[in-house]
Amino acid sequence: MIGVSTSCLSDVPLEHALDVLYDLTDIVEIVDDGLHFMDNADIAECFDFRYFIHAPSRGVNIASQLEIIRKASVEVIRQCAGLASGIDADRVVIHPGYFSHVLQRDIGIFQLEKSLIELEKISGEFSVTFLVENMPEWNYFLLKRPEELPLIRDFGFVLDVGHANTNSCLDEFLEVPISHFHLHDNFGKEDSHLAPGKGNIDFGPVFDAIEKNDAPGIVEVNTLESAKSGLEYIRKMRPGLF
Repeated sequence: MIGVSTSCLSDVPLEHALDVLYDLTDIVEIVDDGLHFMDNADIAECFDFRYFIHAPSRGVNIASQLEIIRKASVEVIRQCAGLASGIDADRVVIHPGYFSHVLQRDIGIFQLEKSLIELEKISGEFSVTFLVENMPEWNYFLLKRPEELPLIRDFGFVLDVGHANTNSCLDEFLEVPISHFHLHDNFGKEDSHLAPGKGNIDFGPVFDAIEKNDAPGIVEVNTLESAKSGLEYIRKMRPGLF
C-alpha cells in the first residue's frame, strides 16, 4: 500500500494539493501544518482518498520542559485527532519532541511520557491510532535510534527511512515491528527528502520490511516531480506494493 504525502505540494493550498494528487494516488497523508493546516475537514471531505494525517509539528513539542507548551502541544494533536476521525483517517503520525539542552534529556523523556499517557486517552476518545516517528540527526531530538524505542511505550512506530539514514541505523530499525513508513532518500548527511532512488539508500530491504509488516508506505518528498519519480521507482522495483 503506497501513498503520497501532501509535503510535495506544501507551497499551494490544501484543496489544490489534493486536486493534483487525485491523478497520482488514492492514498494521501495530509501534513496538517502550514498551508495544509486544517481548521475543519470540509476540504478533505470533497475528495475520495484513503487518508492518514501527520499532526502539526512546527511549534509543537510534546516533550517540552515548559508545561504550558507541552499541554498546548497535546491539545493541538487532540484537535488534529478530532479532524482525522471526521474523515476516517484512522492513523495520526506524531513527532516525539525534543529537549532544550543536552543536559535536560531526562526532563524531555519525563515530559514525553506524560504526553503519551494523555494521548492514549485521546486515541480512545476519537478511535484513532497515534504512531510515533523517528527523528533525523540533531542533538536535541528524541527517538533517533532503535534503542530509544521503549520511550514510545506501546504506541506504533513510523519508520522514516530518510531520518534513519542520517543516523546510520536504518538496518537496525528494519528489524523491529513497524506500523507505517515514510519513504524518501538522501546521502546520509542531510535530511534532504529526495525521491526514493535518488540518494544512497538501498530500498530493497525497505520494501521487504513493508511487505513483512503489511504496512503503508508514504512517499514524503519536497516537490511534485520528486513524488512522481519516487512512485515510478517503487513501481519499477516492487510493483506488488501497489
